[in-house]
Amino acid sequence: MAPEQLKTAPRQAVTCWIGLGSNMGDPEQQLRDAMAALRDLAGCQVTWHSRLYRTQPVGGPQQPDFINAVVRMVTTLAPLDLLCALHKLETRAGRQRSREVYWGPRMLDLDLLIYGDAIVHSPALTLPHPRLHERAFVLLPLAEYDPQLRIPGAGCVNDHLPATVQGQGIKVLSDDRDQQERPRRTAASI
Repeated sequence: MAPEQLKTAPRQAVTCWIGLGSNMGDPEQQLRDAMAALRDLAGCQVTWHSRLYRTQPVGGPQQPDFINAVVRMVTTLAPLDLLCALHKLETRAGRQRSREVYWGPRMLDLDLLIYGDAIVHSPALTLPHPRLHERAFVLLPLAEYDPQLRIPGAGCVNDHLPATVQGQGIKVLSDDRDQQERPRRTAASI
């Protein structure tokens, strides 16, 4: 994707994936509130979300476990507009980026993981998310939707699971999803 396309709305809705995480306040409620806010986001339609997962922090200082999830949505927003909207939701939830410790505790973290088939390397945005393939707290929820989901430029989710999940403390926390039955997808249907 060319840099000028980062600010251009797509001609058709694009499927994207958002990673959610929190380990401050009431993390489970933070994620539920964030999912509700994503459903209300103009130009976006949430089509699925994963279960909640409890995960040990990766890197950073000593801190509480995170609660994580993944949301699938379709959007008509340009990548940078979507990223800006995610940052506004984080701020509204109490996140103060300027005061954070790198890889430290987060009130709410919303990461744009995948945006269609875009591969982007710019100062403002990297797609797919640069550490997506190294994080069990992203890969397991994505695999819950479709283990064969393609990560642009990096193969399928399943390609990364065995090596990534081992040693990263992660467990399913809940299955309180409020949408229809878990979809059964094939690579051809995405």
